[in-house]
Amino acid sequence: MTTATAAAFLGVAHSLSGRRWVGPDDAASRAALALTQRTGQPPALCSVLARRGVALEDASAFLDPRLKDLLPDPLTLKDMGIAAARVVAAAQERQRIAVFADYDVDGGASAALLIRWLRGLGIHATLYIPDRIDEGYGPNVPAMATLAAAHDLIICVDCGTLSHDPIAAAKGADVVVLDHHLGGETLPPALAVVNPNRADEDGDLGHLCAAGVVFLLLVEANRQLRASGVSGPDLMSLLDLVALATVADVAPLIGVNRALVRQGLKVMGQRRNAGLVALADSARLDTAPAAYHLGYVLGPRINAGGRIGAPDLGARLLSTDDATEAAGLAAQLEQLNTDRRDVEANVRAAATAQAEARGLDAPLVWAAGDGWHPGVVGIVAARLKEATNRPAVVIGFDGNDGKGSGRSVTGIDLGASIHRLSAEGMIEKGGGHKMAAGLSLSRDQLEPAMARLSDLMARQGAGDLGPRDLRLDGVLMPAGATPDLVASLDQAGPYGASAPAPRFALPDMLVRAARRVGESHLKLTLASGGVSLDAIAFGAFDGPMGAAIEARIGAPIHAAGRLELNHWGGRTKVQLRLEDAALP
Repeated sequence: MTTATAAAFLGVAHSLSGRRWVGPDDAASRAALALTQRTGQPPALCSVLARRGVALEDASAFLDPRLKDLLPDPLTLKDMGIAAARVVAAAQERQRIAVFADYDVDGGASAALLIRWLRGLGIHATLYIPDRIDEGYGPNVPAMATLAAAHDLIICVDCGTLSHDPIAAAKGADVVVLDHHLGGETLPPALAVVNPNRADEDGDLGHLCAAGVVFLLLVEANRQLRASGVSGPDLMSLLDLVALATVADVAPLIGVNRALVRQGLKVMGQRRNAGLVALADSARLDTAPAAYHLGYVLGPRINAGGRIGAPDLGARLLSTDDATEAAGLAAQLEQLNTDRRDVEANVRAAATAQAEARGLDAPLVWAAGDGWHPGVVGIVAARLKEATNRPAVVIGFDGNDGKGSGRSVTGIDLGASIHRLSAEGMIEKGGGHKMAAGLSLSRDQLEPAMARLSDLMARQGAGDLGPRDLRLDGVLMPAGATPDLVASLDQAGPYGASAPAPRFALPDMLVRAARRVGESHLKLTLASGGVSLDAIAFGAFDGPMGAAIEARIGAPIHAAGRLELNHWGGRTKVQLRLEDAALP
């Protein structure tokens, strides 16, 4: 029985947010029951394991993922041996090294990994991050030529796979590319291009972000150093950077990525990185970091520099050991993030209105406007994607020049389609990966390119997508929502891309209290069987759910969402992050 034909969970075919609830199928329910009986783990946790397809014999290893068991041999990636040997030689011979990085979190964290590792060997590398507006994404000819004149080795991280001309311009210097973006049919003239998404790779490690690729290079570099009798810098202490980049770049939390993030969160909790400590303090993060904080608290602040400020602020923050410098950089990023929110709100309102006028049921949702800041178009595209469950592209024009960003949904490969537009000459340039991509085009190219992209999205089934089903792991009652249960569910984490957090339905919950907090959030108290549970629904009043629940005080609702711990006034309580509701 398919998801489309299965009976709606709890009979909810159309919730207050217009979604259909889907619970575990019979096979998953049987697997969860077997896991519960054989492992002794809580039924709720076993439901999550069953949904993830974890077999009985693999449950213990899944709940305790070990990096040493999951980390692949770096040499499985093409050019890795050459790249690591060149980096080691440059360090041992104390050559001049430059790191050219992208301006987002993945690029900044990748650069910081290399800079910190090289510093451990007594080498101080030059950091270069291009300006988003003046230089655009990736290496450019003037920058590479200038760096080559003053350096022996240029390491491009989170960029470079498609930069044929800029890398050719790096006369007199070797260039090593460490990237994860989709490659073309030919590679640039670099000494080495290490990229799991090269056209000639098998794709087994295609889920790595750039920082993951850099970490593998450093593993191999340390191995080569040991072979020569030299002890390399400690890599485990750098896993907080890998975790940050993996989550912020929305890399799937599967396989080795899951282990990298799990261990990286532990390292981050030790507060060793001066920059991350300053950023967490600036954001008033007073709990142990979780994947959520990396993606929604720390990541946006680091990105703010590349979006609307100085592009190197994030990488400098992640690289510094100076607490005073870190505090100053974190303060700048905090202010830039506030400014970014204001700019984003204005562009989002205009883009949403335009997309709605064009129609939100097309295979591609897109909008373009004059003066829209290129640093926020990606965020706005993500918001449109989330609201419509469609691939979305948002483009800002400065005169005749447009720069845009797109975000996709599961099962629709946006990066390959935009790369195809570039190959067909319908846009000036573009590329990315399955879930996110960037592009540049002229005003005359806009309408034909979007029509072509919409057609490519339709061929992948984007036009047939309806509102996203809400997938639930089972039923839970307030008496079972304990801190111990939350702790046990955390064992199956971290949660994020390709590893959604556990969501449960709480049926026939009495709404004891409900009140608006802030501009659009709903705070409420639910009860059943004499047990109460606090809940928070963020953005509830942005749609019909807030008013509908507010009108149900004293009446029942079916509630659905995620359990989390709320720390307040020295006490820790479980609360429900309400994501959807339905009327019984």
